[in-house]
Amino acid sequence: MELELNNRRVLVTGGSQGIGYAIARGFLAEGCKVAIVSRDEARLRKAVGELAKHGEVTGEAVDLAQRGAPERIADQFRDTDILVNNAGAVPTGDIFSVDEARWREAWDLKVFGYINLMRAMYGHMRGHAPKVIVNVMGLGGERPQWRYVCGNAANVALMGVTRSLGGTSIDDGIRVVGVNPGAVDTERLRSIQRARAQREFGDPERYHEYSKYMPLGRPGTPEEIANVVLFLASDRAGWVSGAVVPVDGGFLHRANWF
Repeated sequence: MELELNNRRVLVTGGSQGIGYAIARGFLAEGCKVAIVSRDEARLRKAVGELAKHGEVTGEAVDLAQRGAPERIADQFRDTDILVNNAGAVPTGDIFSVDEARWREAWDLKVFGYINLMRAMYGHMRGHAPKVIVNVMGLGGERPQWRYVCGNAANVALMGVTRSLGGTSIDDGIRVVGVNPGAVDTERLRSIQRARAQREFGDPERYHEYSKYMPLGRPGTPEEIANVVLFLASDRAGWVSGAVVPVDGGFLHRANWF
């Protein structure tokens, strides 16, 4: 299916690695002009260099958790057609192991970073259809777990914002949609699973054993998430707004939850 995304201007936060990188590369393959944002400048420059082999890409090093940063980015990229909110690194742990300072730090990027950038970009996008905001959140918002309380709560909040905005934003020429990835094979997932395997088995290299509970016996790939994001951002999904799509191989509806 031709997605007809050629020459669309796309802004991807958290675009220097993992899911964000795959999303940026996917849009480049469709002929889009892509800007990626990351707070790690060295990683950003490396990613831009690699992505430049596939199309027109720029990068901006900024911490979207900082006051005023989302507004500055929205002004800098005010002609954006498609905003993909993807930045965030929320700690694992139960309510007792994530203290208030770390909780607030995580939410400043993952929750308020998304909200503030959406608010700022919405003003530039309004009345210039077709415009799209895609929020990449997480499956924990659909089925919260004790050991990821901070992230689950963040995702629940962002799902609410996505649905609230998407219900009427289409009247302003802006579609707001969300994607909830399940377990995805990224550096972050491997790090989390290694730490868990060390705690539970005394051997971090046994992290592969957690895959047996997953659909097809493996985590998803960043590209499998990116493919759904690209479709939702395209005019082929022109009547989709306020929806949040799980991309998890059906794991959400399995009886066993590891």
